[in-house]
Amino acid sequence: MEKAITRDKLIYAMSGENKPVLEVESGAIVIFETCDCFENQISSCDQSIEKLDWNRINPATGPLYVKGAEPGDILKVAIEKIEINDYGVMAAIPGAGIFGENVDSSSIKVIPIKDGRAVFNDDIHIPCKPMIGVIGVAPVDGAIPNGEPGAHGGNMDNNKIVEGSVLYLPVFHPGALLSIGDLHAVMGDGEVMVTGVEIGGRVTVKVEVIKGHKINNPVLEYEDRIYTIASKEDLYQAVKTSAEDMLHLVMNKLGMGVNEAGMLLSAAGNTEICQIVDPKMTARFSIPKDIIGKDFYRLLKR
Repeated sequence: MEKAITRDKLIYAMSGENKPVLEVESGAIVIFETCDCFENQISSCDQSIEKLDWNRINPATGPLYVKGAEPGDILKVAIEKIEINDYGVMAAIPGAGIFGENVDSSSIKVIPIKDGRAVFNDDIHIPCKPMIGVIGVAPVDGAIPNGEPGAHGGNMDNNKIVEGSVLYLPVFHPGALLSIGDLHAVMGDGEVMVTGVEIGGRVTVKVEVIKGHKINNPVLEYEDRIYTIASKEDLYQAVKTSAEDMLHLVMNKLGMGVNEAGMLLSAAGNTEICQIVDPKMTARFSIPKDIIGKDFYRLLKR
């Protein structure tokens, strides 16, 4: 039977000190009801972005305590369904994003969702691809604001975290303490103007604890590819770390040395950008799933 966490159960930073709002067994199916990244403060294009309560930015619903999850385990999160509300919002903010230095004054855009498309204007209707921007567990130390990504997940803004994908997160605290928020109706790689089509909704996930294996950063399975994900202050370091994580997966799973594995990744792997606008930037590296085979983590011992 499904259990639900309502959208009033919000946190603004991921931490081992957060008290869980729901406890479930491994294998449970849970619905997370979410607000948008502005906590639903925007309903009109006439509103001023400067008058928002910025202490309420990037809320995440949770945290969820998964029984049996212990530090060093892996939390497997299968994204079974993403349902979105009937409108989303975007914003342009001076100094924010790639184009921020060219933005003289802020503006807000309210975007209706009709027939599976985001109505950008009368002429441009963008096909929706609902995704999760913020998803993570309690980090190893301290509290990390939801707007920041890291080894725990967080604000990765990875547009491959969609319905049908499976995310693997390292566990740092008992119960893992999973939280989810910041849905987008659609978002391009990079999120260059700071926002995607920000939207509230409902996410249905299945959570499972994997024992005896360890990862250092999030890993994602989506369609026919597997992705290693890393977030760093510098984009090159994010790319490098995500590629090195994949290198180690391939070396361990296929028994290759660094030369052979590196050449394989250079031939069949892709470096991709998730987002370049947060305090840390997020990159992903992907290879076809059939190269590494089923259960990528099998040879990654704790």
